[in-house]
Amino acid sequence: MQINRVFPYAGVPSTKCNRGKGFALSALDSTRVRIVRACIHAIAYGGRYHRVMRKIIHIDMDAFYASVEQRDDPSLRGRPVVVAWRGERSVVCAASYEARVFGVRSAMPAVRAERLCPQAVFVPPDFTRYKTVSRQVREIFLRHTDLVEPLSLDEAYLDVTAPKTDLPTATAVAETIRAQIREETQLTASAGVAPNKFLAKIASDWRKPDGQFVLRPHQVEAFLTPLPVERIPGVGKVMQGKLNADGIRTVGDLRLHAQHELEARYGSFGGSLYRRARGIDERPVEPDQPVQSISSEDTFATDLLLSELEPHIVRIAEKAWQASRKTERVGRTVVLKLKTAQFRILTRSFTPEAPPASAQEFIDIAMALRERVDLPASTRYRLVGVGLSGFRDRDEGATQPGLFDGTELAAG
Repeated sequence: MQINRVFPYAGVPSTKCNRGKGFALSALDSTRVRIVRACIHAIAYGGRYHRVMRKIIHIDMDAFYASVEQRDDPSLRGRPVVVAWRGERSVVCAASYEARVFGVRSAMPAVRAERLCPQAVFVPPDFTRYKTVSRQVREIFLRHTDLVEPLSLDEAYLDVTAPKTDLPTATAVAETIRAQIREETQLTASAGVAPNKFLAKIASDWRKPDGQFVLRPHQVEAFLTPLPVERIPGVGKVMQGKLNADGIRTVGDLRLHAQHELEARYGSFGGSLYRRARGIDERPVEPDQPVQSISSEDTFATDLLLSELEPHIVRIAEKAWQASRKTERVGRTVVLKLKTAQFRILTRSFTPEAPPASAQEFIDIAMALRERVDLPASTRYRLVGVGLSGFRDRDEGATQPGLFDGTELAAG
């Protein structure tokens, strides 16, 4: 008799007891099972001691910006609300569920949203107000655990393996958090509860809005198998097209391939696909993550030629540089981002031997990166962004450049 199929135990880092190949314990009596479980009950993980069965919650506020607007203006309740500036170049920041019925989605051009839903009420975003509510929600999280990893103003991971409250289960913690959010902010949130971050994030989307879905380890294989591969984070339209062309349409299809096959075909991302297809995600919930990148970007009122971008690159680079001065860490890599009129995105980056020491040096590098764009001179651009990445602590010594340091990166 097998206690478990040979299927990786979701959320368990590789140890001597479990080398990432799952448990295949045959003909063990209940006493021996308890001994094995006790053996792996506690492991050093991410610098903290965790039970093997981690309990991760992903909380996602429902249509956050639009919901705040509807809460604060009763006349908007029940109506399709689009949070966006009106204008030819504006994009949708958020859409209420009433607007989503008509196909309106975040990041969609505002003019398209207006065509899809002519009766929509357009409300300009008020990020100061949204940040205030976000802080209020985070205070609720911190009542239950100090291990809170914000992803944005409206979502976060929580590790409740050892909660601060006396609630008996992660399910109860999630239910309580959602009830407190509803009572104290008059807003709703959805939650996913699972053994790791990857699974919790998928689960939180399962019963939106104002829902909760719990995914237990023995349910992981059956849950993942029929999912389309694009549900795996990082699988965008381009990667989805490659996978589909190779006959891989579901997570179950993906699981039929060995890790070395996926890595040979898709590079390092192939290893990630292999692990996610088996529900494996060893990333800890990391509060207070250090700054990794800072950037600024702008969408133009009209599409511009590359030769016309200089004043805009200078202006946006100055803004990004000022933002970078607010952290003690130092950015090493300068990144230029462009989006063509056809919505193709390109990035160019360069890592100098020493980090940029002034705004002018930062601007000069960004302008030099413009010269590396090799599209036809007639190409027009709707957006430009400038940023710094590769941040390190100031006292961190220089290290050997990475594989891609000083090279161009292009996407799209």
